[in-house]
Amino acid sequence: MPVNLTCNAIAMMNSGDVNSKPLVQVVDIKLIGNSQERYRFLLSDSESTQHAMLATQLNEQVRTGRVKKGSIIQLIDYICSTVQNRRIIVVLNMETIIPEYEIIGNPKLPTGSEPEANKSMPNNNLLEPSTRSTNNRYSAPAPANKAQSFQPTIQPAYQPPPNYKIQGPIMKNEAPARIIPIAALNPYQGRWAIKARVTAKGDLRRYNNARGDGKVFSFDLLDSDGGEIRVTCFNAVVDRFYNVIEVGKVYLISKGSLKPAQKNFNHLKNEWEIFLESNSTVELCPDEDGSIPRQQFSFRPITEIESAENNSILDVIGIVISVNPSVPILRKNGMETQRRILNLKDASGKSVELTLWGDFCNKEGQKLQEMVDSGLFPVLAVKAGKVNDFNGKSIGTISSTQLFIDPDCPEAQGLRAWFESGGRNTASISISKELMPGGSKNEIRKTLTQIKDEGLGRSDKPDWVTAKATVVFIKTDNFCYTACPLMIGDRQCNKKVTQSGPDSRPYRTHLGNSFPGSWRRNLGMLGKGNVFVEI
Repeated sequence: MPVNLTCNAIAMMNSGDVNSKPLVQVVDIKLIGNSQERYRFLLSDSESTQHAMLATQLNEQVRTGRVKKGSIIQLIDYICSTVQNRRIIVVLNMETIIPEYEIIGNPKLPTGSEPEANKSMPNNNLLEPSTRSTNNRYSAPAPANKAQSFQPTIQPAYQPPPNYKIQGPIMKNEAPARIIPIAALNPYQGRWAIKARVTAKGDLRRYNNARGDGKVFSFDLLDSDGGEIRVTCFNAVVDRFYNVIEVGKVYLISKGSLKPAQKNFNHLKNEWEIFLESNSTVELCPDEDGSIPRQQFSFRPITEIESAENNSILDVIGIVISVNPSVPILRKNGMETQRRILNLKDASGKSVELTLWGDFCNKEGQKLQEMVDSGLFPVLAVKAGKVNDFNGKSIGTISSTQLFIDPDCPEAQGLRAWFESGGRNTASISISKELMPGGSKNEIRKTLTQIKDEGLGRSDKPDWVTAKATVVFIKTDNFCYTACPLMIGDRQCNKKVTQSGPDSRPYRTHLGNSFPGSWRRNLGMLGKGNVFVEI
């Protein structure tokens, strides 16, 4: 049956109309980009054509063949942006009306724009001549002595059709930006706004590089459609927004820039990251929006963690069955931190070791220990835990990890019901292997020579051993030195300082700072080898 495309749809969209839902035809699809999957369409209203970018959340429709060359689609949600002085439509939502149809009409670019397009950008063979029908062609009729074929062109900066006249000064569009889903964000949009809840807020961090000192913090957002994205602020922008952002609050955010997410630090399922700038706006929404969840999880059963990749980030939920005391650990950078180990189990019949680091030990860790010691076995949800494959699989906390004790979610309720109905007496197999049967990690014995020969303690991960040795020598001459206690990043300086001044207080000569010193002492121990130990 005949299909009537929306008349002048291309011209209307180019003029800024985003409220109509035009019926158009896809006359070409091209995969662009090497690192990220992006699709470019050539849309037609039977008379004119226009290039369009497909939002990434719609890529599946192309991969599965629901949208192809010749498809008749209705644009449900879209925007029209200017990219490198060319107008382009960004399709945010669409509906396929007819999956495949012969090309309708004789679509071409607006009069007078084709020569410029051919000058500004070479032909990239966006569209091959149709082999389905010889009655339809995509270009203006060619001379009789030349074969007719469609020569695809890239449209330059938008030229209004003849019936659209430009008169008077250009007025700036001051209308509020339209709220769009987080999943629809992309760098091709000129103006956008998102409404989302803050689910996590990072600490304020300071750094020093070749450009000088700086500070940075980031926070994570979640919207009503389940889209998540990280927002990062630097330097002066930190001063504007750090005290404004609160976890759990809903904000309207606009005028930020989008850049590719740094997956080494960003675990969210979004290829983009928002960077707020001096002109960015962050407005608190005073009315509670019940459509936006407070948190979103993607829980993995413990049995699946066994096959997870090392250093991968995932969510896990389980019953806390044991909690060890918090112990101090000396990191490779010389800084001391706290570590606490607990065990989780779930209905999959497996258990896993969870290692808490730093502040997690004294906050959530202490509360969990008190609950378990009193006979309670709480449900613990871990968001963004890091997989470790040292001696089996375990989970560890990182700076962006969040812990939720007895969370209000269906998974926690189901786990609690299973535990109370007999799950507490169900044996579970640990996927975190012990180094010695019935023993803990630090009960494996090594001689000092073995420690040296096996290179223990030289990797990024700690090696836990027990060494029995005798003190055979204590150095008495220059057995210690006065050390600088200043912090350089996350470690102590520890350089030697000299004494000067009437009060003989030590100071760093190149800084001129005066302070009380700390000290270190060297001891010698002998087993089947010898080693000096710092205390």
